[in-house]
Amino acid sequence: MKRNLIDKELRDKRAVVAGMAATGMAAAEFLSQQGATVIVSEIKTEDLLGDYPRRLRSLNVALEMGQHSAQTFDSAALIVLSPGVDPAALPLAQAQAKGIPIVSEVELASWFLTPPLIAITGTNGKSTTTALIGHLLLSWGKKVFVGGNIGTPLTTYLLRDDDADYIVAEISSFQLEAIATFRPFISLLLNVGEDHLSRHPTLAAYAAAKARIFQNQGVQDWAVLNHDDMIVRSLIPPIKAQLLLFSREQQGGDLGVWFEAPGTVVYKGKGQGSKKERFSLARVKIKGMHNVENIMAAVGAARICGMPSAVIQDALDTFAGLEHRLELVGEWHGVSVYNDSKATNVASALTALQSLDSPIILLAGGRDKGGSYAPLRGVMKERVKALILMGEAKEKMRAAFQDLLPVYLVAGMEEGVRLAWNIAQGGEAILLSPACSSFDMFHDYEDRGRTFKEIVRRVSGGTG
Repeated sequence: MKRNLIDKELRDKRAVVAGMAATGMAAAEFLSQQGATVIVSEIKTEDLLGDYPRRLRSLNVALEMGQHSAQTFDSAALIVLSPGVDPAALPLAQAQAKGIPIVSEVELASWFLTPPLIAITGTNGKSTTTALIGHLLLSWGKKVFVGGNIGTPLTTYLLRDDDADYIVAEISSFQLEAIATFRPFISLLLNVGEDHLSRHPTLAAYAAAKARIFQNQGVQDWAVLNHDDMIVRSLIPPIKAQLLLFSREQQGGDLGVWFEAPGTVVYKGKGQGSKKERFSLARVKIKGMHNVENIMAAVGAARICGMPSAVIQDALDTFAGLEHRLELVGEWHGVSVYNDSKATNVASALTALQSLDSPIILLAGGRDKGGSYAPLRGVMKERVKALILMGEAKEKMRAAFQDLLPVYLVAGMEEGVRLAWNIAQGGEAILLSPACSSFDMFHDYEDRGRTFKEIVRRVSGGTG
């Protein structure tokens, strides 16, 4: 897509929004507010869409439901994609071949955003890092809008009468597929591992989609990257922005942030006169080495913004973490229960398993995302006492692990939790870390996590 093909004037333009979830709703409302003639096209039928159709009709937005028709897209002057809509779908591909601009909702929003944009992407940790950076900046007394893929669309900020000092946004590979001029002041790439291979044909294509976050940055901007990740390092050469690298495996040298055992993060700015600044992890509530990486990235972004070290330390100590990210649900009779429903891929589940010291009864499964489960075999053998599988991927996962440990297949979450409770003994942990998406059985990973917690509390007989 060429930048000069996009006319950013929206008044009287026929704009088609593909997808009617929260992102599509916000984009449609913003386009309508700007004077565009808007139609929302959604593959689901109206009975599956809740209150969205009524709300859109109240805005005089036209609706196409149950299909994405070629006629609707071919007549558009601009097409705006929700993250769940594949730009390779036939009507969209045909429209793009005709020269109709196709952009993501974050690209659309970026045309009108004036505060500095801090954008975070990566396979794992991006939601926690996004929330942590927002928390740091808020603790500094700044007005901050936190959104993007973490939950609130960026166009929602434009619909509000707010004036933020910073926009902090989680950005997915799906959103980056359809950017043209999107340019963050600070871009962060945390890691790249196998994920979304049902949408991206190869790991290289997925990494290239992530790297698009840097493509419009210049020498006044910043790129914060994980030096320990080989794929991330391979993406550095074309980057024009100033680099800040973080590492938990190495210290000093060209690094901007690193880890010193037993529990210190060190920041050193550029220039010979820069002094080392140390941040203690002793009182930090989010645990695990994966969160050390998230903290290093967030500290780097905060210092680029000029946030004082003492304020950063106080804010790190008060950050409580996020729901569904290795969240301690409670402890009953010596059994700890963790909700890691956000672990929708193998790399994230691996991180969770490596973060717990107790023998684990693991609940996993859901909709398979096209990758291999082999990277989990070592930690499964070492740390998992029993594996309880549910959802569409359960047979594939059983085949991957049945030679290592006891594997049980269950019909759903209720049966799985009750079985885990019967197996678990004091000093052990029950962990929901699915390594799969949730869409075969639940609305999303949040629905899955909350269902898990409700069942756990009911089965345990208490609130923990």
